[in-house]
Amino acid sequence: MSKDVIIALDFSTKEAAMDFLNAFTGEKPFVKVGMELYYSAGPELVRELKARGYRVFLDLKLHDIPNTVKKTMAVLAGLGADMCNLHAAGGLAMMEAALEGFRSGGGSGKLIAVTQLTSTSQAVMENELLIGGRLEDVVLSYAENAKRAGLDGVVCSPLEAFAVKNRCGEDFLTVTPGVRFADGTVGDQVRVTTPERAGQLGSDYIVMGRPITGAENPVAAYERARKEFLGVN
Repeated sequence: MSKDVIIALDFSTKEAAMDFLNAFTGEKPFVKVGMELYYSAGPELVRELKARGYRVFLDLKLHDIPNTVKKTMAVLAGLGADMCNLHAAGGLAMMEAALEGFRSGGGSGKLIAVTQLTSTSQAVMENELLIGGRLEDVVLSYAENAKRAGLDGVVCSPLEAFAVKNRCGEDFLTVTPGVRFADGTVGDQVRVTTPERAGQLGSDYIVMGRPITGAENPVAAYERARKEFLGVN
């Protein structure tokens, strides 16, 4: 996998997602199907996107007991997604079980773990989640556990991508939401930066939803994101 921009399909119906994608007449973008769209449209949407030639990041953030996650990953693997994820907070045994289920189900894509949501601040982590230590140290610890479990990488803030690479190696993927244009709004994200800065910090993939899907010209916004992140036209 080479570096790229992933568009988060922030839609509640299959029809809205497909209408959005129909505007992209050139190379098909890498897309993310999250909980809202998946719970509305179901697994058939992922199959259809793959059949149409899209690369798909299935972002369901599994977090349950190891046996449940293992069985669920075996089912999701059959959808052919290029990337799937789970919560690193579930622990080493859960991540190992997820990988076992994913591979036993025929999954050939990348399996990655969410460290801390980009909406989580240091204060929230300490006062609400009761997790001590610096936020970056917690992210790095979760990333190390994901690597020990055999996963391909993590979801983290672009602000932590450089440290994750230093700790876990250049081949360990960093998939980073929390990316906004310099002249845009941050919304409910806390740990954010621009596409250009995310590239400089070592992000392999940036995930952008509302700055693209909510733009007046989504195709132009996507092309701008790719140009700033990858330095391409």
